[in-house]
Amino acid sequence: MASLKALKGRISSVKSTQKITKAMKMVAAAKLRRAQAAAEAGRPYAERLQAVMASLASKVSVGPEGPKLLTGTGKVDTHLLIVCTSDRGLAGAFNSNIVRAARKKADELQRQGKTVYFYLVGRKGRAVIARLFPKQIVHQYDTSAIKYVSFADAQAIAEEVIERYNSGGFDVAHLFYARFQSALVQEPTEQQIIPVPMPETASVSSTSGADAVVEYEPGEEEILTDLLPRNIAVQIFRAMLENAASEQGSRMTAMDNATRNAGDMINRLSIQYNRTRQAAITTELVEIISGAEAL
Repeated sequence: MASLKALKGRISSVKSTQKITKAMKMVAAAKLRRAQAAAEAGRPYAERLQAVMASLASKVSVGPEGPKLLTGTGKVDTHLLIVCTSDRGLAGAFNSNIVRAARKKADELQRQGKTVYFYLVGRKGRAVIARLFPKQIVHQYDTSAIKYVSFADAQAIAEEVIERYNSGGFDVAHLFYARFQSALVQEPTEQQIIPVPMPETASVSSTSGADAVVEYEPGEEEILTDLLPRNIAVQIFRAMLENAASEQGSRMTAMDNATRNAGDMINRLSIQYNRTRQAAITTELVEIISGAEAL
């Protein structure tokens, strides 16, 4: 049985931890409001631009000299998985869920005989992926100095990815992130961003007018040259915004659970402390009474 001093020390330690988790929960809740607003504001533009690109991919006939970002390389042998995670922990299963989804996709592709590489955004996914795929990480983009996500950060990542694609580094790129739904739910999401995925026939005909004649001004090649890299940057920017909101929501929930668990542990330790103290007092009284009777 633990001594009274040890129990008192454990109670004090758990109370200190509870203060920290409660403070972290409040900070995460404050940051969540801004991050959630940014993620929700970025969705309509990103989704509409992706729909426009998918519509163009189904309508535009481009020759061998056309943009590979739209038509692809003609192969699907090498895949790049862009895995977006955070730089900080204590966020529940937020990072592990994203990494698990990427691992599942990588295993599936490798079973099909494909070559898989990883482009990591954030630090928390590196440990697991480096252990399972030690020679397949081609780059890690450091986001530790980023306080608030900006489009310039996403554009820098997009430029690096496009450069690797144009140099023949891969044939298909998949983006992994956590889509924010609520503070309790963050859904791991996979999205193909290179080449532009072909849309489903039903959705194209109902929303984009697949049979419509498309006319371009100033010109098809000029428009696509500008829009295709922008679309990749926008999709990465959206993923980073969704991740920022998901991270704070997951951290707020995790710290709330940790605070509650600390309170339960304090109650259990307090009961144990009181029982141990009562047992010690009873023992002392018995010893005093026995000594008095012996006299």
